[in-house]
Amino acid sequence: MKRNRQMAVALCIMGLSFAGLGHGHGGEKPMPPTDRFIQFPDTDEYQTLVVDLHTHSVFSDGHVWPRIRVGEALRDGLDAVAITEHLEYQPHLADIPHPDRNRAYQDALAAAEGTDLMIIAGTEITREAPIGHLNTVFITDANGIFTVTTPPADASDVRAYFESANQWPAEEAVEAANKQGGFVFWNHPFWPAIYPNGLARMETFHSQMIEKGQLHGIEIVNGDTYSEEAHQMALDHELTLIGVSDVHDLIDWDYQPELGGHRPVTLVLATERSADALKAGLFAGRTVVWFKNMLIGNEANLVPLLRSILDVESAAYRRDLDIIDIVVSNDSDATIQMKNLSPYTFEHSGDYLEIPPHGTTSFSIKAPTRLTEVTIDFEILNALTAPKTHPRLTHKITLPEDQVAR
Repeated sequence: MKRNRQMAVALCIMGLSFAGLGHGHGGEKPMPPTDRFIQFPDTDEYQTLVVDLHTHSVFSDGHVWPRIRVGEALRDGLDAVAITEHLEYQPHLADIPHPDRNRAYQDALAAAEGTDLMIIAGTEITREAPIGHLNTVFITDANGIFTVTTPPADASDVRAYFESANQWPAEEAVEAANKQGGFVFWNHPFWPAIYPNGLARMETFHSQMIEKGQLHGIEIVNGDTYSEEAHQMALDHELTLIGVSDVHDLIDWDYQPELGGHRPVTLVLATERSADALKAGLFAGRTVVWFKNMLIGNEANLVPLLRSILDVESAAYRRDLDIIDIVVSNDSDATIQMKNLSPYTFEHSGDYLEIPPHGTTSFSIKAPTRLTEVTIDFEILNALTAPKTHPRLTHKITLPEDQVAR
């Protein structure tokens, strides 16, 4: 899944003439450690694509140029990133006037040339309560998704511009996004700046858009916040689960990857590594959200991913004892936390196990009767299939035949 990504990072840091970043004073910068890459395995059926579908640059209310978002995405090992600028809210208009709302996408696309990072065209429809904000990605022209009906006398008056742009009905903006084939999702429905109590609830506007088939997903994670209410709404209305950084400053400032942190991302289960397959995976709802040390997804998506993450490396009786030593590996960035639900007693670790990222853990079970096969049931504590609901995994372990008979 990460073919050529290490080379891309090397190019990004050591020159990146194709991205126009050039060289700063002080010579070449050292190549960053690749252990900040966000890495999860493919499932048996799908490729796992790592994407961030909600970011900002100076072309709305962010504080970096779009090509910086490209460099960050390469350093984090993403497969795709979307720079989704606010259409109606433009606080930098006095400094960066830009009538073409596709400029951030165009700059990022140029910066990513020569890498395998996919740049997804997107934008953010920005309204006040009760509508709030909606992202749409895989669009063809952001200019067609907003209009200023009565331009303010002072084009740099941010509030007047915002109010004028808000006169165009949000329903028409969402319809325009859908006509372009856009995947539309509801942003941070738990954001106190719009929804004062900080709890997501279904609004009439959003339920109407869902009924029309024009609202397809919802952010259950935005930045450092997970919303159980949004998660339940997604399940109730069959919306695709989305997790995003919504980054405005530097990723390194907000998430401190040098200290082991990471941006929230959406893991999309796709038939291949392409923009079309990524889009199809989103519309089909094949996503898992990676947030801090939590994996969140529908059971049909999350359990196959967990099965790919966890593997029994070895299992054998210990000498002439009725104790089976088992080694389990973890092929992911998550510290997998498991609770034993089987009838077997663990010799040293009690009923709780942790498997470090891209590492292994050993545990031993007591089996007084010699067995040909052992079935271990686990509850995965750092994974959610619904609010406060953890998935269960069953591992059937076959023991070497020459060890069964005593």
